[in-house]
Amino acid sequence: MPAGLPVTFPRLFNTIGLRHSGPYGMVVPRSVQQAAAGEPITVFGDGTQSRAFTHVADVVRALIALIAEPKAVGQVVNIGNTEEVSMNGLAEKVRK
Repeated sequence: MPAGLPVTFPRLFNTIGLRHSGPYGMVVPRSVQQAAAGEPITVFGDGTQSRAFTHVADVVRALIALIAEPKAVGQVVNIGNTEEVSMNGLAEKVRK
């Protein structure tokens, strides 16, 4: 860390929100687009792999809290959700 520069290193994981689009291969918008088009939802492998998705508003709140937290300076901080969903489970939720 450069001397005198107060830096925190947030690591964002699977952030999603209302205007999220799928050009970068993100699973949620791609699945929604497929379901809306009446297409099968693509699930790779056996679908048991899981992800934890975090709403963008929660990520923004976490980033603001980090800015205000002196103990965060110089730290790497993971920002995400601990509630996992399998890809098969996600496909079912999107279909509903």
